Amino acid sequence: MKMTLLAPTTVDIGWVRNARKGWLLLVVATVALLFMFTASPWASPVREGIQLAGLGLILVCIAGRTWCALYIGGRKTRALVTVGPYSVSRNPLYGFSILGAFGVGAQLGSLSVALIAGASAGIIHRMVVMQEERLLLSEHRDIFQRYVAGVPRFLPRLDLWKNGEFLDVRPRAVATTFLDACFFLAAIPVAALCAYCQQVGLVSVLLRLP
Repeated sequence: MKMTLLAPTTVDIGWVRNARKGWLLLVVATVALLFMFTASPWASPVREGIQLAGLGLILVCIAGRTWCALYIGGRKTRALVTVGPYSVSRNPLYGFSILGAFGVGAQLGSLSVALIAGASAGIIHRMVVMQEERLLLSEHRDIFQRYVAGVPRFLPRLDLWKNGEFLDVRPRAVATTFLDACFFLAAIPVAALCAYCQQVGLVSVLLRLP
């Protein structure tokens, strides 16, 4: 597997996390505007099917992020976790978040908005990962280089699965990750509220996205 690491350098992980939150807030604001001023052209069965599929992705996101937190909660950069979900993908937490973003966009009943939300989250998380890899390379050097050479960045390779003999679970970190992931569910009432505002004429539909 080709290694695509950047050169190691000093990275302020706090800045990286704040930047990720800032960009994600921008995506949330963009999706909120799409919810308010766009609508799905699909008839009810298709639209509701897209929304239901999106809900499924959000639930997978919540469960997946909580599962990952069992392995890495509170140890994101201090220790290199390479077992469980981290044995098949280097960034499963972010991978599940991207699935959740697709699910959020799908609550409009529009495949286009789902793709916009998911692709935007994917781009942002990739930028963050590039910076985090610099930090991990400077912290773990050869061990991390071997990890990168064998495990894909996002798309999992299930044949690589391995588990540790013991699992050091940190309940507070797991609970925090679970509650953070539940934020994705807010897209459901928000989408319903926006649809209601459009129906009663409080806002106008400017665009219909399939």
